[in-house]
Amino acid sequence: MMPQTPTLRVCSHCDGFPVVHITTGARNPDGQRRTLAAACPVCQGAGTRTTAAFFVRAGK
Repeated sequence: MMPQTPTLRVCSHCDGFPVVHITTGARNPDGQRRTLAAACPVCQGAGTRTTAAFFVRAGK
């Protein structure tokens, strides 16, 4: 039997677009817009999440 590795799924919060750039409205001296990068707080900018582990209660 082969060892099972956790499967990766697309993050449900960012839908696979983990980093976006938001414009500040200002411009650099060369005319380009200034932007801020914002990463998804759930997947930390990876775009994928591992499947949740299910805990099994044993005993009473």
